[in-house]
Amino acid sequence: MTSPDNGYRPEPANSSPSGGGSGANADEGVQAPVAPDTPDTLDDLVILEPGPTAHELGLELPEDPEEAQALLLRELSEARQEAGEQLEMLQRVAADFDNYRRRVERDQVENVERASQRVIESLLPTLDAFDAATMIEPQTPSEEKMLEGMLSTRAQLLETLEREGFAPIPAVSEPFDPKVHEAVSGPGEGEGELLVDAELRRGYVMRGRVIRPSLVSVKHAQRMA
Repeated sequence: MTSPDNGYRPEPANSSPSGGGSGANADEGVQAPVAPDTPDTLDDLVILEPGPTAHELGLELPEDPEEAQALLLRELSEARQEAGEQLEMLQRVAADFDNYRRRVERDQVENVERASQRVIESLLPTLDAFDAATMIEPQTPSEEKMLEGMLSTRAQLLETLEREGFAPIPAVSEPFDPKVHEAVSGPGEGEGELLVDAELRRGYVMRGRVIRPSLVSVKHAQRMA
């Protein structure tokens, strides 16, 4: 027997009513609550270590809170003042040590320079001998070769010494300078500034310091008529 058709049709379970928009669109405006940030593991937890107690710090706090606060502030002020004094003392010690380090370095440099100067001073007679030998006019071919050899050796020696700050003092025709020139004969008659007329013994400086002045004779720039 067939039941009569009364026009009723059951709606699907996932259908939404018309006129109010789809269910998916209605859910778009609703946001799920966000869980607060929590540590993933126990290792991420920050555990504050308990600080020292007043007794451990050697303080006896009064029972009155205001008196205890005043005591703590006074202790803090004294601790800051003591820390400042300690810092100032450490800064003075650091400055003294820096000055000491610089003084030691300067003394080491001066000791090296003095040692070098002593070695070079011991070579001055050798240089004087070279100067005297090179002033002799060669008479034979063998003497000319010997002179060339001495000049070459003297030039190499001076080149080596110059790398250590050693240099001859300019003399002939230079203005007379008592700091680097030692006059052994007077200028005679004349006027004007004094000039070096002849060099009797060469002088040298070492890093700007005179290790031996030049022995010279001097003259006036203008002679008397």
